[in-house]
Amino acid sequence: MRMTALILALVAAPANAHELWIEPLQYQISPDGTLEADIVNGQEFSGAKQPFLPQRFVNFLLFVGEDVARVSGRPGDRPALNQPPLAEGLNIAGYQANTATVTYENWEKFQKFVDHKDLGDVLSRHRARGLSENGFKEVYSRYSKTLVGVGNSVGTDLRLGLETEIVALDNPYTDDLSGGMRVQVFYRENTRPDTQVEVFEKAPNGSVNITLYRTDANGIATFPVRPGHEYMTDAVVLRVPSQQLQDVSASVWETLWANLTFAVPG
Repeated sequence: MRMTALILALVAAPANAHELWIEPLQYQISPDGTLEADIVNGQEFSGAKQPFLPQRFVNFLLFVGEDVARVSGRPGDRPALNQPPLAEGLNIAGYQANTATVTYENWEKFQKFVDHKDLGDVLSRHRARGLSENGFKEVYSRYSKTLVGVGNSVGTDLRLGLETEIVALDNPYTDDLSGGMRVQVFYRENTRPDTQVEVFEKAPNGSVNITLYRTDANGIATFPVRPGHEYMTDAVVLRVPSQQLQDVSASVWETLWANLTFAVPG
């Protein structure tokens, strides 16, 4: 598998290339504990914690095996997820944010984002559609997941049916990860081969390293992990928005962000 290992400086990232992720206060809890997690928007695994605001999301759900429940809360609650686990085992939280838009004053700023997320030759497609290279909009949506081990932490990650999604093929709390952690990237019902996966690794001291990997022919990326570290993975889809979405948002491009967080026990 091809890999590019890069330590990315904050100043090198475009202003709008912010991830949205679910960050548990504890990635492993006892069966009688409480699932607590923040919704965070930011860069380099650091950002602003958002309260529970139903108007900001389409779905916010918990899964264990075949069991599923909505995340409940009152507007303004912090952390945004604060309730008992569904059951002992691997609990999965999934969050689908409402769409939002960003305006690019010039092509250069958008190109930095395209390069950062390895989205291909977008400029040729942009010009072929006869679009202006100044003052255009992008509409985006976020699809975030996290894995929390409850008690014995036994279980497997699931396809939640998100339009784009990262699925863990290993359980970070119970499996042998000496050969690396495997994740599989999906867009709708299809896997995403030869796709960039950005991996953020947060050490116990809070320092963050960022590395870039590519998926194989089956949409699987494998990367090394270390005990006591937290991880966030990210992959982005770029497409032309539907005519209805173009009419509503006045946007000419659409991005869909898949995100998955987990930790490796110390």
